[in-house]
Amino acid sequence: MKTNLKKSIGFGLLLLILVAFIGFVEKRHSERTFAGIEVLVKGVADVYFVDEKEILTSIEAEFPLLKPGVALSEINLNHLEKKVEKQPFVKNAEVFSDQKGNVRIEIEQHVPMARIVRPRAADGYISKEGLILPTSPTYTTRVIVLHGRFAESLLDQKELIEENPELLSLIRYIHEDEFWNAQITELEIDKLTDIKMHQQVGRQVIEFGDASDFIEKFKKINLFYEEILPAKGWNAYDKVNVKYKGQIVCE
Repeated sequence: MKTNLKKSIGFGLLLLILVAFIGFVEKRHSERTFAGIEVLVKGVADVYFVDEKEILTSIEAEFPLLKPGVALSEINLNHLEKKVEKQPFVKNAEVFSDQKGNVRIEIEQHVPMARIVRPRAADGYISKEGLILPTSPTYTTRVIVLHGRFAESLLDQKELIEENPELLSLIRYIHEDEFWNAQITELEIDKLTDIKMHQQVGRQVIEFGDASDFIEKFKKINLFYEEILPAKGWNAYDKVNVKYKGQIVCE
């Protein structure tokens, strides 16, 4: 009986200590004041579209009362996070405070994989997720170029995943393949059913057709490189047509 009583008293004391500790932590937390903002943009090779200084300038303009000494409890971190995520090239933002009163913002960028160019209006990028993004006046990156009437019309869309999933898959395949990313420099798309590819090495225009069965079509292009060009020479043809199933037509 005495043993059970001692256990109950011990448990009660531990519970009181825990409650007191939680209260102490909550009090300290409520008393913390804002010290400053730290912005960390997660690095991606050759992608610098999100600038830490620009993010800070934007936050200072949006939140003029965000000054050192303001109680952290008065800062809506969720609201701040949503504002940061509205930046075009911000894919995801995590906003939290540390024990010193600093608000930390960790940012993941969208990665462009193609650039849509048009002669009489602003260009745009296509991200890995298929989102249409604006260009930056400060930064650029080397990606495959899309041009032509249909390519320009893509800039009127917000994303490609629903309306043009096959084209998005084709662009992603080229972007992610080390060889094709270096070799294919442009997609000329006047019509979605008539994609033409331009190469880094070789003068031949590759008539690709639509974006369907692109893996098989690239196998035929490989065959052209490995068997036909060595036999005929790099300047023997101006066009290579791989749009028809089971055929390679060289002209």
